[in-house]
Amino acid sequence: MKKPDQVFHDGERAVQERAGVPAEWRERAARVIREAMPTQHQVFFESLPALFLGLRDRQGRPWATVCPLPAGARATPTELSTSGRPVLAEPLGLDTGAGAKVAVLGLEFATRRRNRMNGSIIATGKDGLAIAVEQSFGNCPKYIQTRDFRLPAGPLPPAVGTRVAIGDAAARRIISGADTFFIATYANGGADVSHRGGEPGVLRPNADGSLSFPDFTGNRFFNTLGNIEVSRRAGLFIPDFTSGEAILLTGSAKTDWSPVRAAEFEGAERVVDIHPEEVWRVRQAIPLAA
Repeated sequence: MKKPDQVFHDGERAVQERAGVPAEWRERAARVIREAMPTQHQVFFESLPALFLGLRDRQGRPWATVCPLPAGARATPTELSTSGRPVLAEPLGLDTGAGAKVAVLGLEFATRRRNRMNGSIIATGKDGLAIAVEQSFGNCPKYIQTRDFRLPAGPLPPAVGTRVAIGDAAARRIISGADTFFIATYANGGADVSHRGGEPGVLRPNADGSLSFPDFTGNRFFNTLGNIEVSRRAGLFIPDFTSGEAILLTGSAKTDWSPVRAAEFEGAERVVDIHPEEVWRVRQAIPLAA
């Protein structure tokens, strides 16, 4: 049985300590992070129309993106294979080579169920990725907005990306209206991608071009904040489920523990600030069934 210091790295443990997470809880948390996927997770991943991924580019910067699954996924206790490629993988220069770390999040919007898998890419091709399982665990349904998310029948239209400024009108529209986004981080050789959600406006643009969002109470693993503690970087995938567009960005990140800042968002315990360095608008990022 693994101990917390074998499961959680220095950054995660530092944030857990600062947040007052009891030692006995950390012991229990370490036990729920498995080295293989249970049967229910395998069935779950195979049932989804898309996965959300966290990858690094060749400069080492984290990006969150989506991977549509036109022919589903295949899962075993130790491996997950996709039938599609991550959106914007080539333009962003994402590292999808053998050995690259990748974080995977599966989310069933209709039931608000979500599960996670972090691992390493075994093989990559024009039709998908094969990923070796290193960590497998579930998440609670908090802050997930219920919606109908299905892929259209037939071939998927290609996603088209354009690099834009954070102040671009379309970027502002998508960011300001978002009730759901995904954040990719990394540290100590591993990757993570997490869901964030709330009411529209949960991701707040600031006058200086930065973005801020609240950190609500959660599973207290602090994967995202622990990675930011170490790397000071994050990538966001911000979808528009009406138009199928998305904003992808990467930049520096910092957690603000000030109670004054947290009070700006109802129910927040902390605030995370992102300073974008590269921003892309992607059309048909999430193909939607009519």
